[in-house]
Amino acid sequence: MSKRSLRAALQSGEFVAAPGIHDMIAAVVANKVGFDFVYASGYWTTASAHGLPDAGIATYTQMLDRVATLARTVDASVIADADTGYGGLLNVHHTVRGYEEAGAVAIQIEDQEFPKKCGHTPFKRVVPVIDMVEKIKVACEARRKPDETLIIARTDARQTHGFEGALARGEAYAEAGADIVFLEALESEAEMREACRRIRKPMMANMADGGRTPIRSAKELAAFGYALAIFPSITGLAAAQAAENALRVLKAEGTSNSPNLPLFPFSEFNTLIGFEEVWAFERRWARPAAEAAE
Repeated sequence: MSKRSLRAALQSGEFVAAPGIHDMIAAVVANKVGFDFVYASGYWTTASAHGLPDAGIATYTQMLDRVATLARTVDASVIADADTGYGGLLNVHHTVRGYEEAGAVAIQIEDQEFPKKCGHTPFKRVVPVIDMVEKIKVACEARRKPDETLIIARTDARQTHGFEGALARGEAYAEAGADIVFLEALESEAEMREACRRIRKPMMANMADGGRTPIRSAKELAAFGYALAIFPSITGLAAAQAAENALRVLKAEGTSNSPNLPLFPFSEFNTLIGFEEVWAFERRWARPAAEAAE
């Protein structure tokens, strides 16, 4: 199956809405629903795989494995969070090459100091502008497929340098060659509109449920001037809510067979996860029991 080009989608004027996919169960469900683009969030893949906060604890190797697994599992093209590039300029070069080879069609790098923090939590610090500009230039040059692999430059300066400071960084990152600019944790519709007006590159919105930025629909974001939006927490928070409900029902009622507990059909999930192919293989290659015992 051929996956879609994000560059082509943006050039055509299509607004891209990409759900965050926090684990491979969500990935196969996304295949059922049908999405052209999905997002691999550092926060949610770290939480899902390791039960840890998004605070610079997960390594490049761990994140690369998660991105590669998602790209292999999901039918959609993957937009991937690469945090700070996991170090200095050589690390950024290595990260871009690794993520690109893993199957990411867009690679997001941010200007926080290491260890970074989730963009909607306190105690963030950002590096000097020149440091991030150099990272962007290295990232762009590192790509083996510059026509297809996009570099997303994120700034977390809104809470440390104010809105104008974040805008100035976004403009500098656009000038440095970023394909997409991402001003994290904007705090109002007015800021979102002004950012899109001022920065002359495709803009990405982060619809992080529970975060600082107002949640708006894809149609509204397109009207603001955004080219794409990620919804990074949608499957992670939904799954956590569903898991809590299931566990509370089991604890209260002593059974999973309850009208208060909707469950995904096991037979359908077997199909989504690939058991039909396993069974077809067994039918073709498994020896009869009597022959196998000889």
